[in-house]
Amino acid sequence: MLKALLEAFKNLFKPIRTIDYPARDMTLPQGYRGLIEYDKEACIFCDKCEKVCPPGAIVFYQHPEGEKEYRYNPWVCIYCGECVRACPKPDEALWHSETKQSAAFKEDGVNTEWFEWEAACKASREAYKAAKASAKIQKKSEE
Repeated sequence: MLKALLEAFKNLFKPIRTIDYPARDMTLPQGYRGLIEYDKEACIFCDKCEKVCPPGAIVFYQHPEGEKEYRYNPWVCIYCGECVRACPKPDEALWHSETKQSAAFKEDGVNTEWFEWEAACKASREAYKAAKASAKIQKKSEE
């Protein structure tokens, strides 16, 4: 106990080695990979980012009329950059942000609905494939 108290007293007079974060901005290291950012207008919906994402942090919902909806979960993301490397339009449709922003907030409800969203995306893909196949069969029977 005395040894710990002596060590604590010695540390009172040592220089501070932590970053004074709120008062002074942190400098980002070279090669910093931040959160994934996405631009719907530039995306061609090739699904390559979804296919190469190791933890499955990116999913696309397939609407019946053919349109797709992008969803990204920053809590699942491991910031490996595979999705950005696979994207045919990096720096336009998908890129790593270089801003210091927090991953997500509890209020966003990212994790509470994620598993339901994943299941809905999978079901939407299967329903779209089935509808497309039945339309193809119907077209062949009409000919």
